[in-house]
Amino acid sequence: MAEDTTTPAPHSHADLSLIKRIIPHRYPFLFIDKVRDIVPHESGVGIKMVTNNEPHFQGHFPDEPIMPGVTIVEAMAQTSAVVVGVSMNIIDQPMATYFMGIDKCKFRRMVVPGDVLELHCKAIRGGGKIWKFEGKAIVDGQLCASAEFTAMMARKTDG
Repeated sequence: MAEDTTTPAPHSHADLSLIKRIIPHRYPFLFIDKVRDIVPHESGVGIKMVTNNEPHFQGHFPDEPIMPGVTIVEAMAQTSAVVVGVSMNIIDQPMATYFMGIDKCKFRRMVVPGDVLELHCKAIRGGGKIWKFEGKAIVDGQLCASAEFTAMMARKTDG
């Protein structure tokens, strides 16, 4: 029988364990629970289960908890970083992702505890150290936020 020399199928999803092997974010600044429908070099959909237990709701706002817009954009960026990590096979590598720019950012609907936030991210440009994505945050089929953002992947250095 011939030896199987086919390349294993790329990750089409990332659970929390794999996410932590790709990006350095941890509680309280990890804003995605999983990433599904990953198409390397193209796209992925992050999932964030929004709960009342998150620390930002204590101050934003105590009587009307609303997920801050900047954390929604950060969740899109984290989703995109996982897509890049899978695409470039940088799992278990000492890499960091740094924002370089945010453009065309708009907020349309509040995100509140109990929502399941879907973060649809699509690569506009990428393949090397610098990637540009467009992202859409959706709850129950409704657009909550959208943005284009650019980030750089860089090897972590010892301080």
